[in-house]
Amino acid sequence: MIKRVTFSAVLFCICIGLGVGLVFFQTPQMVGDEAASINTMGNAKTVDVSKIYGKIQIVSSFPDYKVQVVDSFPDLRVQVVTSFPDKPGKWQIVNSFPDFKIQLVNSFPDFKIKYVSSFPGKE
Repeated sequence: MIKRVTFSAVLFCICIGLGVGLVFFQTPQMVGDEAASINTMGNAKTVDVSKIYGKIQIVSSFPDYKVQVVDSFPDLRVQVVTSFPDKPGKWQIVNSFPDFKIQLVNSFPDFKIKYVSSFPGKE
């Protein structure tokens, strides 16, 4: 009787451990735009910069995108506006409730921007 209880307890612990392992150690599933943003290398994100507009918060950690400011060959021309950031490249800088969080970096950006005073949008 004691052997059966011990065996059942050990088997129960093994099953619980496997269940927890299957739940917490799965690779995340990607759907929609996330899956389309992974290129053939499997690790680099390609960003559709024409969708990056609206209220933007500049952060130092946990960004949605890492961006490098350049003078030539940008992926996106950005015009900073105070209202109606409703077209690609129009950014309204905010401190709360952003549409996107951006971290400014010097190397390894997701995309590059150039600040302009007119004609914002994709290069």
